[in-house]
Amino acid sequence: MKNTALSHIHESLGAKMVPFAGFNMPVQYEGINIEHETVRNGVGVFDVSHMGEFILKGDNALALIQKVTTNDASLLFDGKVQYSCLPNNDGGIVDDLLVYRINENEYMLVVNASNIEKDWNWILMHNDLGVEMINVSDEYSLLAVQGPDASEALQSLTDLDLFTMKYYSFKIGDFAGFKDVIISATGYTGSGGFEIYVKNKDAEAVWKAIFKAGNKFGIKPIGLAARDTLRLEMGFCLYGNDINDTTSPIEAGLSWITKFTKDFVNSEAIKKQKEEGVSRKLIAFEITEKGIPRHGYEIVNVAGEIIGEVTSGTMSPSLKKGIGMGYVTTEYSKKDTEIFIKIRNKNIPSKVVRLPFYKG
Repeated sequence: MKNTALSHIHESLGAKMVPFAGFNMPVQYEGINIEHETVRNGVGVFDVSHMGEFILKGDNALALIQKVTTNDASLLFDGKVQYSCLPNNDGGIVDDLLVYRINENEYMLVVNASNIEKDWNWILMHNDLGVEMINVSDEYSLLAVQGPDASEALQSLTDLDLFTMKYYSFKIGDFAGFKDVIISATGYTGSGGFEIYVKNKDAEAVWKAIFKAGNKFGIKPIGLAARDTLRLEMGFCLYGNDINDTTSPIEAGLSWITKFTKDFVNSEAIKKQKEEGVSRKLIAFEITEKGIPRHGYEIVNVAGEIIGEVTSGTMSPSLKKGIGMGYVTTEYSKKDTEIFIKIRNKNIPSKVVRLPFYKG
């Protein structure tokens, strides 16, 4: 099992460590609810160094990205980030990812930890365009500093103006005394903040600088369990739960990152799906009585017939109610439709809602 450059720090802070995507990762420190509220109302720091980073360079870098991703990367400009996904040949998703345009001929792709090798091989297989590909995943650490106080907590560490950075943009500059740090106004919590890419050798010093600068804002380390509850309250998909090799972007509600203004892997079949409709859809639901939905629980109709399955579920720390996402047959996907989640052999009443769960 791999350690990140900061695993020893998490252990020294008393974090509960668990194996995740082949890495030794902190799942929680003080407790999920406390950590969740820290990010929603203040500022917290996640070590997400297990994520993968690929650099694509050359005259055809954009052409390769256009070929393997569903979103239209030609709309990117220097310093802009785009959410996208890699479709497979069977109508499913290889992975979801972020595309960073560094310049006209250089891009960075940020992929999920569990899919680094799979994604690399998939893109490489389609690289008949002579694009230089460099896997820098083992060289970089990634810190997600998230929450409404993130800008104030970090501003003293850089000359870059963090307050004016737009969502899904990034800058490269000095940070905490280190050069060429990528500071990205992204994150998977829905409470604002930044993701900071630094070389592994600098990670510990940057971590300490962030906590020193953020001390007066009550900054705290946050584990992956709270990251999961935060992203679920926003309705953000988690690869392996809500999307995978068998779920199409159309079924998953990702039509907004699926652009048919260009050709991409399996685009004709996915376009046909969009035009003709799909038999199941990813929905969001709230439990209307007591109960906590979990991944894999059955979703049934009023007659008790199975109509789908929960892909993500939790007790929402912000809303104090059971929330979740899951696939159901399309006829049950409309807002306010009554459905039931099978919890310990009881059918618990629930209703389909619009995302996000947490309105802020």
